[in-house]
Amino acid sequence: MTDILMPALSPTMEEGILAKWHVKVGDTVSAGDVIAEIETDKATMEVEAVDEGVVEAILIEAGTEGVKVNTPIARLKSEDGAGEGGSAAPAPKAEAPKAAEAPKPAAAPAPVAAAPVAAPAASGGARVAASPLARRLAEINKLDLKLLKGTGPHGRIIKRDIEAALASGTGKAGSAPAATTAAAEPRKVQTLEQLGIPAGSYDLVPLNNMRKVIARRLTESFRDIPHFPLTVDIELDNLLAARTKINTALESQGIKVSVNDIVIKAVALALKQVPEANASFTPEGIALHHNADIAMAVAIDGGLITPIIRKAETKSLAQIAKETKDLAARARDMKLKPEEFQGGTFSVSNLGMFGIKQFASIINEPQGCILSVGAGEQRPVVKNGQLAVATVMTVTLTCDHRVVDGSVGAKYITALKGLLEDPIKMLA
Repeated sequence: MTDILMPALSPTMEEGILAKWHVKVGDTVSAGDVIAEIETDKATMEVEAVDEGVVEAILIEAGTEGVKVNTPIARLKSEDGAGEGGSAAPAPKAEAPKAAEAPKPAAAPAPVAAAPVAAPAASGGARVAASPLARRLAEINKLDLKLLKGTGPHGRIIKRDIEAALASGTGKAGSAPAATTAAAEPRKVQTLEQLGIPAGSYDLVPLNNMRKVIARRLTESFRDIPHFPLTVDIELDNLLAARTKINTALESQGIKVSVNDIVIKAVALALKQVPEANASFTPEGIALHHNADIAMAVAIDGGLITPIIRKAETKSLAQIAKETKDLAARARDMKLKPEEFQGGTFSVSNLGMFGIKQFASIINEPQGCILSVGAGEQRPVVKNGQLAVATVMTVTLTCDHRVVDGSVGAKYITALKGLLEDPIKMLA
């Protein structure tokens, strides 16, 4: 028998909603067949089978919420009646204690799950036999699959082998594993009643998956990353005049460029001028990104998501306008693919349309910076000693001080200001 497990379809996913089954008991499935739809914290995604067989049981009904990653959701049997457990050769005796330590049946089923990230390959191009879940766990925990011995069928590495390696401290890629430190005492959270707010005086809206992930990730970011903000005022009159001409030229194509589209383009070009700001902190060193993959914050029901404009420095304003419109629409419908909202190098959050004058965002790790864009409004300014009126927008660059020092951040925001105040420079 082969258990199909609830897949981890994104690095932040801990649980999901089993939205829909595309198969029923008795159906025959082949590798690559779509068998179910899963709602994650970011999107609704299809799950493909990676093994073939007959659906013997549906263990989790469609519509079930809060299904934990790695929970068995269905069971397959091979068409000849023998599943992986039946065909697997017994593990060598020396390995038996490790496998026995894990709370699994003697014939542990291999998982069937989607694998949206690229699977690691062995050196020399030889592929290590491993289940998708084992590959994902190895990648997350930085284990080298070439150093592990598989106890699944035909020596296939499965979940219990990863668990055994983590327990024994073997198979670590690169440096030795860091010493385990004692877990901090969990923060005690008081109920509203304990804080003096009487029961019945409020409505409680349950946390959905997205809100739980947002709460966890932003708490970790604000707690663990040394943030600092840099704020500057940018005059927009030249940009607004240029935007009017651009939209007149694009009118026949049905394309309308927004101020935010121009900001995204300028952000990307400024990153090419100051590449030190297009960086991420890693334990091994500072990663300097080759392309400006700009993540734009989009508000959706229950939270927010950051679809990405890939290689924005190479794209025209018309291309960016079309992509932002399409990505934002599909984000609100929860139809984005993982690669469309994972892996950006820099974020832009614009609350100007809500009349917000100025704000500072929390960094979206592992990105090194996030730009907060306020509303453009007419303000009094002094030019050549004379009082005048200009359309001014306040932006704040929040930096990860482990990656971007104050001087680098100041250099970057100065470059951005120059591009937005004189848009003709974007054509240079």
